[in-house]
Amino acid sequence: MGRFRSLFFVFLPATCLLASIMTSGCDRIGIGRGKKFWTSWWTPGDTVDNVGYKPDQPLPFSHKLHAGDKKIPCQYCHSAARRSETAGIPPVNTCMGCHRLVAVDRDPIKYIQEKYAAHDPIVWTKVHDMPDFVRFTHKRHVQAGVACETCHGDVAKMDTAEQKAPLQMGWCVECHMQKGAPTACYTCHY
Repeated sequence: MGRFRSLFFVFLPATCLLASIMTSGCDRIGIGRGKKFWTSWWTPGDTVDNVGYKPDQPLPFSHKLHAGDKKIPCQYCHSAARRSETAGIPPVNTCMGCHRLVAVDRDPIKYIQEKYAAHDPIVWTKVHDMPDFVRFTHKRHVQAGVACETCHGDVAKMDTAEQKAPLQMGWCVECHMQKGAPTACYTCHY
């Protein structure tokens, strides 16, 4: 971890300098707005480019069934997204809101009911994970009207959640520039 922190503090100033050049209208020298050279930038600790990552989960939860077929809004289960930095994993009692009555004879639902009765959370494997030095907040994006699909893909068509976007710094900066959102380093970095 010490080596990583050292690298972070060496590369962060250089990255910020390049980001400021990129957003300051340096088109006359062939860099900046309109050019996409930064979309594949590697930054220290960049392990976010896991497009296609679809980890095994403790039970077969289908976003296609819930968000797609049943049209349950993302924020019904991920209610923290509009008021917190993280979207949050729904607690078991959110599942039980429906599954006290719906599909109670199925094995995955029996597993949920057992967890609920034991006051034991379901431990899901995180699909989207940002580095610790990135200050990403779902709240700002949801309140700005950014659709969940922008970063998470069309979850309503996924049986198993998977990472669809690269989530690298350049990908985020490009989106910020397109939407006129702030691009200063401190917007996203501590």
